[in-house]
Amino acid sequence: MPKIYLEHDPPRQTPTDTKHIVDDPEVLLVHVTHFNQLMWDNNRCPTHVIDHGVLVPQVEYSGELDRGIVVINNIQKRGRRLGLDVFLELRKHVPLDLIGMGSEELGLGEVKHGDLPAFISKYRFFFNPIRYTSLGLSILETMMIGIPVVGLATTELVTVIQNGVSGYIHTDTNYLAERMTELIRDPEMATKLGREGQKVVQERFNINRFARDWESTFNIVIKEARSKKSAIRLGANV
Repeated sequence: MPKIYLEHDPPRQTPTDTKHIVDDPEVLLVHVTHFNQLMWDNNRCPTHVIDHGVLVPQVEYSGELDRGIVVINNIQKRGRRLGLDVFLELRKHVPLDLIGMGSEELGLGEVKHGDLPAFISKYRFFFNPIRYTSLGLSILETMMIGIPVVGLATTELVTVIQNGVSGYIHTDTNYLAERMTELIRDPEMATKLGREGQKVVQERFNINRFARDWESTFNIVIKEARSKKSAIRLGANV
């Protein structure tokens, strides 16, 4: 039978030496980012990358609130990897709100998924303090609305945002604080960055491209499985 294993996350134990749980040359290991594919030890598995696909929200960016928004579930429990310390430090210098499950103590609490696009569209920018994770769908959905994104220059995000053109990314949090302050002072700049980011995500992460990629992958895997089955039958008849 054709076999696919979909891996959403980068390796957790170590970023370079973790062997994937699947070790089978007949299983196609599909990653959702090229970063994940690069960092995993994929064993004997053939690999393929299919970027995320996101729908276009029926919401327009207004950016009327002179603040940034952070969207992370249970950030207190997930600690440094999800950037709890980064968020707490930068919040001292830049007005930032936090929403998500378990965020009542540090932020505004959970916002229902269906209400999220309209809620965040009012904020001047979206801030992603996460150090190490796969490419979050919340970032892509945010960019689809036209909200400028500021984040850490780590993992796959460095291939999505061009610094100073479609958003801001850096490993220097002081630099990020300065850029966020500029966005608060300059709504026109925020709008311009958001529009450029929107173009990028509409082209690379649109849902139609996502569906085509998966359909093509299914067809290839099924075809290869049938070819192997036919070869086995032919060998048995010789």
